Amino acid sequence: MEKKRAVIALENVSKTYFLDGVEVNALKGVSMTIRQGEFVAVTGSSGSGKSTMLNMIGGLDVPTKGTVEIGGIDISSISDDELARLRGRTIGFVFQAFNLQPNMTAWENVALPMRIHEFPDDEVTETVDRLLGVVGLSERAGHLPNQLSGGQQQRIAIARALSTRPSMILADEPTGNLDSASGTAIMAVLKDINENQSVTVVVVSHEPNTIKFARRVVRLADGKIVGDS
Repeated sequence: MEKKRAVIALENVSKTYFLDGVEVNALKGVSMTIRQGEFVAVTGSSGSGKSTMLNMIGGLDVPTKGTVEIGGIDISSISDDELARLRGRTIGFVFQAFNLQPNMTAWENVALPMRIHEFPDDEVTETVDRLLGVVGLSERAGHLPNQLSGGQQQRIAIARALSTRPSMILADEPTGNLDSASGTAIMAVLKDINENQSVTVVVVSHEPNTIKFARRVVRLADGKIVGDS
């Protein structure tokens, strides 16, 4: 069987920070490939390198050593503007704090990335209406974020992340601010999107109930991969 294409590839990636003059080796020679259609959880204790790994996978930072490729493009070889466009086309981000615009309706929040990337108006309308249906919130299209529950806000955030048709959803502690029932519902949505739309899903989390939805679990400790199963 032919291997599916790599969405993200890290090769011998190290990241060093200097905090108050102290050298911190957050990642140490990490190599990992994530392919189209995978559902991966990246986990580890506090200080294991999860946040730095998130920044690498999402193209939010560049490595001190090694290479990070997004969609086959080495992110260290392109400009900041080119990297921002690459992220916008390739990765949809879902954050623990939802990060919805408070003065925009649910519909407008989902449409926002498409407006930024100048999609045609008719495509915006069709896509937003469809995605609100996918996450089960068509009837909440006109509501502001403060009129929605935490679980509903996160579902809107997932719809927003999908709006530009990314090849990967990167979710940072997506259930961290939710009760267990809402968290399970959010993970079920991500699982459905992964299985039925072939969107790669990468979840960074330390919560067992979140990690269990993944088909592949990458464990970090002291800046290194100590498990990949």
